Amino acid sequence: MKKIFLMLSCSAVMLLAQEFNAPMKAYLNELEKEAKAQNAAFNGFDAKRGESIFTSKYIGKKAQEMSCTTCHKSDLKATGLNVNTNKTIAPLAPSANAQRLTDVEEVQKWLRRNFNDVYNREGSALEKGDVLTYLINQ
Repeated sequence: MKKIFLMLSCSAVMLLAQEFNAPMKAYLNELEKEAKAQNAAFNGFDAKRGESIFTSKYIGKKAQEMSCTTCHKSDLKATGLNVNTNKTIAPLAPSANAQRLTDVEEVQKWLRRNFNDVYNREGSALEKGDVLTYLINQ
């Protein structure tokens, strides 16, 4: 009985987990190799670290305190608003917006821009991988 319950529970979790498409998986593999090259103790990307990066406040490039949630909101299934341009931002969560995290070039462009806007620097491979791991599960 316990085995059946455990198998059903694991199956339900697997169905709920989101997955990257093949090009995004390849990009994540590149980030993983880069992270390993930067730190031999690297042991995989972590959604909790990604959430922390995404929600922590920093002094951004415009000398104002902000985080990724400043524009994308805490509820990633909701529409956000770019505080610099006042343009609406489609939901970031892949569960609410099937187009999110599917185009590698688009993801790379926005990671570069947003890390520069919020953190005033380019993100490391570890940070990018952690954030993407957090986002794919939203």
